[in-house]
Amino acid sequence: MTKVLWFMRDDQHMTATLLIANRCTADEFAQNSNLQRWEGEAFMSDTLQNVRSALIIEDHPLFTDALSMTLKSLLGIVTLPTAGSLGAAVEHLSNTDAPDLILLDLNLPDVNGLDGLIRIKALAPDIPLLVVSSMADNRMISYALRAGANGFIPKHAPRNAFGVAIKTVLAGNRYTPESFVEVAAPNQGEAAVTLLASLTNQQARILQLICVGKLNKQIAFDLSIAETTVKAHVTAIMRKLCVQSRTQAVLVAQEARFASVLPNETSAS
Repeated sequence: MTKVLWFMRDDQHMTATLLIANRCTADEFAQNSNLQRWEGEAFMSDTLQNVRSALIIEDHPLFTDALSMTLKSLLGIVTLPTAGSLGAAVEHLSNTDAPDLILLDLNLPDVNGLDGLIRIKALAPDIPLLVVSSMADNRMISYALRAGANGFIPKHAPRNAFGVAIKTVLAGNRYTPESFVEVAAPNQGEAAVTLLASLTNQQARILQLICVGKLNKQIAFDLSIAETTVKAHVTAIMRKLCVQSRTQAVLVAQEARFASVLPNETSAS
């Protein structure tokens, strides 16, 4: 009897369970209520059928594979190049035919926050770009959209939402999660400037290095201080900026046009 490939998936979300493959017959499938075939044809439309390729920029192999299988099901395409870093994505876009769609994770090994998004949009301004990220608070979504993203979908979103998101951005419209509430931009960064003014010189320098994607170990080396000291400063920075993550701290920095409001380079506090 011919074996076919089915995918174990969560009834509510497209998660890493998509990656648990089971080879079984149709009869075996019918007997196992946990195995259900994903009929991507339900999402197909004229817009989707015109898509020939999609570039996935994501550094986690498991989720990259999940996205690849999802897009094959939804779009019926086989040209799905992947890039595990911003550098690899830039090289691909510079040396190959442009894809019809780009899916981008904001956190990559060589870039942090919105810098990667800005660079990709500058390189491929006319290609629909959908951010696929686990960092899906309203502030992050708002700033990703302002930075040029055509849509934003959380990694934990229901699988049907991926089809809707892709169709929406390919049609030239903006996609956001149903629960999204846009965060208004502060007036000329005044609120962010006030927060940044509370940082010591050392904390300001550390935030600068965080903004260019450096890790604590690299920051410690650059500033000739202990990594534990860097961690303590990062904790203090997030507390002073009223944020809960490094990425959110970068957003505050970008919001205030950080380079123009940093304290002068003097002795660290």
